[in-house]
Amino acid sequence: MADADDEVASTDIWIERYRPQRLSAIRGQDDVVERLKRYVEEDDLPNLLFAGPAGTGKTSAAVAVAKELYKDDWREHFLELNASDERGIDVVRGRIKDFARASFGGHEYRIIFLDEADSLTDDAQSALRRTMEQFSGHTRFILSCNYSSRIIDPIQSRCAVFRFQPLGEEAIEAVVTEIAENEGIDLNEAGLAAIVYVADGDMRRAINALQAAAVLDGTVTEETVYQITATARPEIVQDMVKRAAEGEFLAARGILDDLLVKQAIAADDVVNQLHRSVWDLGLSDKTAIELLEHLGEVDYRIAAGANERLQLEALLAILANAGSTD
Repeated sequence: MADADDEVASTDIWIERYRPQRLSAIRGQDDVVERLKRYVEEDDLPNLLFAGPAGTGKTSAAVAVAKELYKDDWREHFLELNASDERGIDVVRGRIKDFARASFGGHEYRIIFLDEADSLTDDAQSALRRTMEQFSGHTRFILSCNYSSRIIDPIQSRCAVFRFQPLGEEAIEAVVTEIAENEGIDLNEAGLAAIVYVADGDMRRAINALQAAAVLDGTVTEETVYQITATARPEIVQDMVKRAAEGEFLAARGILDDLLVKQAIAADDVVNQLHRSVWDLGLSDKTAIELLEHLGEVDYRIAAGANERLQLEALLAILANAGSTD
C-alpha cells in the first residue's frame, strides 16, 4: 500500500490514511500508471483528462503526479479545486486565473487539478478552455470526471485522455487484506467477499466498508458488511427474481417488502443490485433481456420521481406474468 505522509498517517479516516502517495502504489490501473510515469520521468506533462467511475484512483493519481514532479514543494505548485462545489464561471475566472498568474520559480509549470469537472456549466467550461489557452506556457491542467462525454470537445482535444476502469476483485482484495493486517482486524473470507461485492469496483467504498464494519464488531463478517452498508445479500435478491420469474408474485413481493421496509434498503440500490445480478440468476436469455429492459424503465422513472415501491412491484408483476405464461 502507499507510503503515507506523517500528516496523512495520523488521520482516523482510512481512505486518507491509505491513499496512494506514489504512482507505483495505485492498484488496478497498470496502463494508466505506466503512461503517467513516462510523463513524470521526462518532466513533460501535457494537460490531462482523467475519466472513470468513482473510487478508481483519479484523484490519487493527480496528487501522486504532483508529488513526484515537485517533491517536498508539491503543495506550492499544485492547486486542487472541486467543480461540484464551485460550479459557476466565477471559479474559472477567479481562483484558477489567480493561481495561474502568480509567479513561481524552480519549475517550468504548475498544476491545477479540477475534480468533478463534468459538473462545470457549459459557460464555465468555455471560460476554462480560454484560460487553458492563455496560460499554457506555465500551467498544466488535470481534469477529473466520471463522464468524459460531459466535457466539451474543445477541452478534450487539449488533453491527453486517461480512462480509469472499475477496479478488479484482485486489486480490492489485496488492498483490503493489507489494511486489515495493518490495523489488526480479524477479517474472514466471507467478510472479504462481501466487501468486494459491496465495493463494485470502488476502492474508496471498500475501505470505508472495512472501517465501518471493524468499528461495529471485532470480526468483520459477511453479515456485518451487508448490515453497515445497507446492502441486500445477493442470494436474497436472486431468490426474489427467481420466484417472480416462476410466477410466484406474492412470494417475490414479500421479499421486496422485507428489503425496502425491514432492511431499509433504498430502491435505487435494489435496482443496481438487480442489474449486476441479471446474468447470474439462471434466467433464460429472453427473460434476462426483458428484465434488463424493464430495469432501465424503472430506473428512469424512479429518478424522475415516481413511487419507488410501486415501480419495483410492477417490475416483479411483469416478470411473474411472463413466468406464468411460459
